[in-house]
Amino acid sequence: MQDSFQVHEMTFDPSKEEAQQDSLNRVYQQGEVPMKSNNKMFLILSVLVLLGGTATGVGLSKLNAKEQSNAGESGVPLQQVATGAVREGDVFGSPEEKDFKDSAEGYLELGGLDGEGSHKLLREGGPSQNVYLTSSSTDLDKFDGMRVQVWGETFKGQKAGWLMDVGRVKVVEVNAQPPADSQRAGSATEGGNE
Repeated sequence: MQDSFQVHEMTFDPSKEEAQQDSLNRVYQQGEVPMKSNNKMFLILSVLVLLGGTATGVGLSKLNAKEQSNAGESGVPLQQVATGAVREGDVFGSPEEKDFKDSAEGYLELGGLDGEGSHKLLREGGPSQNVYLTSSSTDLDKFDGMRVQVWGETFKGQKAGWLMDVGRVKVVEVNAQPPADSQRAGSATEGGNE
């Protein structure tokens, strides 16, 4: 088998040189067009980034506003459990009063009635007006000796006239005094319901 090689003779042709130069000039000129479209793309991307940043900022501000609306009347987000110093106006538990159909206000004291309730709310009118309290959402111990307003759900008690599961507590007075007619608080003869 015989290999055949063809050799092409290269010669310098000035007309071809000019054609190549014209071709290069056209490429450079066309290079400006992609550069202009790159500028347009950059501008479009910049606008999209600004819009995305603005949308993110608006979304975060709305989220922050929602958290503020869930804050207590003191402007501080509600806590489930009272920690640290408790001040008048502080609210603990659920952020919504309307979540609970029952509410009462009085002097909170430790102790229930024969195993019903962990605390009691002493109110004007004597022991028959006491509200016995439990809470599945906040620790009531921190409110002992304070005048509070509570919201919750009433349950039928065996011995307590009014037994409430507390879901929200608002501190009315930190250093409160019990009602004058509550001396017989905790006696087994209590009854009545509001």
